[in-house]
Amino acid sequence: MAELISEGFDVAIRVGDLEDRSLRAQKFAQAEKRLVASPAYLARHGTPESIPELGKHQLLHDTIRPSSHVWTLRGPNNTQHQVRAKSTLAINDGQSLLTAAISGLGIAYLPSFLYADAMRRGLVVDAMPNLEGDEIALQAVYPSGRFTQPKVRAFIDFLLREFSDRGPATW
Repeated sequence: MAELISEGFDVAIRVGDLEDRSLRAQKFAQAEKRLVASPAYLARHGTPESIPELGKHQLLHDTIRPSSHVWTLRGPNNTQHQVRAKSTLAINDGQSLLTAAISGLGIAYLPSFLYADAMRRGLVVDAMPNLEGDEIALQAVYPSGRFTQPKVRAFIDFLLREFSDRGPATW
């Protein structure tokens, strides 16, 4: 995100927590991260019943952030568990991860704005429906300062209007 200012961008869209405190952020929607897989993959390899059982599966992960191969999942009683995704496939694009999951290559941990349509169509299912999903924020990120440019404010207002009816599970 540091390149936002140096490369001359007015605003960027960020999924997840804002790590660069020199920037301002406006949340405009929420998504829910869940473990998804194709029905065919689960039929071949079985459905994991517990977080430790994920170690027996192909876990598809992104390479966008250095720690993206470590998933933090909420188990029973809101306990947090870390799972290291060991896979023969790591991709730096969420849509490609979804395509890999649809193709039966493994289980992906994706936000609802990526998997919702595929789930409605039956291309993927919730691989561990007994786990709570993790909510993540979608934010407009822009340089801090006393004055927000009118074009940035207009874009953020558009995002707030456009996504006002989208909740964690409604995409």
